[in-house]
Amino acid sequence: MQIGRKNVHGKGGVRFKTGYTSSKKKGQVRNLVTELVLFEKVTVTPGMVKPVIKEFDHLVTLAKRGDLHARRQAAAVLRNYDVDGKPEALNKLFGEIAQRTASRNGGYLKAYKLANRKGDNAPQTMLVLAD
Repeated sequence: MQIGRKNVHGKGGVRFKTGYTSSKKKGQVRNLVTELVLFEKVTVTPGMVKPVIKEFDHLVTLAKRGDLHARRQAAAVLRNYDVDGKPEALNKLFGEIAQRTASRNGGYLKAYKLANRKGDNAPQTMLVLAD
């Protein structure tokens, strides 16, 4: 039997908070990488820069390989949604982005520091696909 109310802010504080699990972080990285493929730039906080760059570099390497197994591996990571009639992320990655980065061995993204976010003053970084 519990005494008192659960998860109430105030003198007692919050007893149990929902954790920030690894599955939430993986899902967020998948969403950001998919948006990066579709829109070629995305704004993130500094904590998400490293995992997004790592995942995107791996996907570009798969796209440059270009075989069926690589396409299926990339499809397991990228989200499948269509924006304004543009091609889906997987086709754009294996078509356009793979051709543009064929001569590179890495360094597919550039990171630019931006001003802090207005709402909570969190530092921001913009990741842009390098030309």
